[in-house]
Order: sequence, then structure tokens, then C-alpha cells
Amino acid sequence: QVQLVESGGGLVQAGGSLRLSCAASGRTFRTYAMGWFRLAPGKEREFVAAISSGGTRNHADSVKGRFTISRDNAKNTLYLQMNSLKPEDTAVYYCAARSYSGFSLAAGEYGTWGQGTQVTVSS
Repeated sequence: QVQLVESGGGLVQAGGSLRLSCAASGRTFRTYAMGWFRLAPGKEREFVAAISSGGTRNHADSVKGRFTISRDNAKNTLYLQMNSLKPEDTAVYYCAARSYSGFSLAAGEYGTWGQGTQVTVSS
């Protein structure tokens, strides 16, 4: 079982960039599929991006071309590079781990979650 800790959130102006990190404990990080989800006030939790243990990626249409998910298994770390940020990207961002090699777009398929990091984009 891994434990996850997100960092890198903050306040940024529209058009700016942030890079979120998710540090994982444990030796089995490389075997997990990983995902990023976000939760905005008054909205349901939303899939953002996911990556399989082998590096296959998927991004939500709302962030495609602006956000990039990646992982560094040597550092036990998941990343989300966010460029061209928009006010509608404002949310708490969570990383999640799935104890299978393949990713899923469904939050319920992920068994381990971090505490979240706030991203606020001002207009």
C-alpha cells in the first residue's frame, strides 16, 4: 500500500503555469496506475488525467493540450504540469493510486488518495 502527499498548488494568474507533485511512499509505486482528479466548489469530483504503470496516458478533454501527467518511478513521484491555466481550473487537486497496472477514469477504481492541494487561478 502506498501513501500519497501532494504539493505544488497555489495562486496563479490566468495563463500561468503550475506543476503539481505527488510523492508516494513504498517500493511498489512503479506497479500502480496513477490518476489526478479535482474537486471544485459546487461541482462533482472530476477526472483530470491518468497514467498506467507502463506510462500510457489519458487526459480529460477539458485539459488536453494544456496539462500533462508524468511519473518518475525512480523518485516515486507523480507530476501534473499545468499550463495556460484558466479560472475554471480552480479546484482542490488530488492524486490517487490504483493497485493495477492499467488506469481508469473512474474515481471509484482508485483505492488510495492524497490529502489534496489547492489550485486557484485568478482572472
